[in-house]
Amino acid sequence: MPSPAAALARIHRYRFHGAWALAAPPDAVYARLEAVEDYPRWWPQIREVRRVDGTSGTARIRSLLPYDVTVDVRSTRHDPAARVLEIAMTGDLEGWARWTVLPHGPAACTARYEQDVEARKPLLRRLALPARPLFAANHAWMMRTGRRGLRALLAAEATTGAAGI
Repeated sequence: MPSPAAALARIHRYRFHGAWALAAPPDAVYARLEAVEDYPRWWPQIREVRRVDGTSGTARIRSLLPYDVTVDVRSTRHDPAARVLEIAMTGDLEGWARWTVLPHGPAACTARYEQDVEARKPLLRRLALPARPLFAANHAWMMRTGRRGLRALLAAEATTGAAGI
């Protein structure tokens, strides 16, 4: 039987996975995901990204539920050849997140998202058990709107030939 501390750690831990099928060249998708300071322009729930230096910064996130999540992020893997971006997070969430862009020919790809975090914000910890289904639904909605925003941005760039926002 797990210890009480181990049981609490499981209650506060979240693992999310997703895959976004995108009709865009893998390198274009990787470039968009790499430009984290632009996330608030196409992903409504990413309210703010502030770079501290070339490998770290702070992000403020708010989805449907009425609370902000603030995390300090640090790049732990930046691999354009493999099209992998990975960060470590501390703050309201502690853990890691990773994007992997997988090509499906020259003009299509899948952006795979993985996240493994522990809630550190007191409100999230207090509500971990009763609100867990809401937290998961909130995250799923956030990911759907992010995918929609990125698809729209990539389509607009393909139409105009513009690579910038």
